[in-house]
Amino acid sequence: MPRRPRTIAVDFDGTIVENKFPDIGREKLFAIEALKTLQKKNFRIILWTVRHGKKLEEAVEFCRERGLEFYAVNSSHPEEEFDPERSSRKIDVDVFIDDRNVGGYLEWGEIMEWLAPDEENYLDRYYRKKDSFLHRFFSYFRSN
Repeated sequence: MPRRPRTIAVDFDGTIVENKFPDIGREKLFAIEALKTLQKKNFRIILWTVRHGKKLEEAVEFCRERGLEFYAVNSSHPEEEFDPERSSRKIDVDVFIDDRNVGGYLEWGEIMEWLAPDEENYLDRYYRKKDSFLHRFFSYFRSN
């Protein structure tokens, strides 16, 4: 029997973007890219934020413009309708990613190393310098 996808709830302000609420801050380094990578690895990503109404729509659109679509927004699954008389706001997820974690906020590179350890050298991909044209040119002749 296939394992169900792992589900992550991620906060918006202070986690995906710098906290400038009610405005939208600058994107945090690697945030959107890391979440898209996790989606490719069969993680379900839920946006779990205090934002609502127009401010929530702006946050969802901000992510959508950068290629990040959420499995659900402020709910455990897309079909869920929140009724405060019948249910709590607690959602069913495996991991919460929030800037107010006990012990402090992990940076996105650390989060990726924890959640997707097979993504070896995740940070190295972004910091690796490409060899100059001349280096590649002379390396070609050295190897032939």
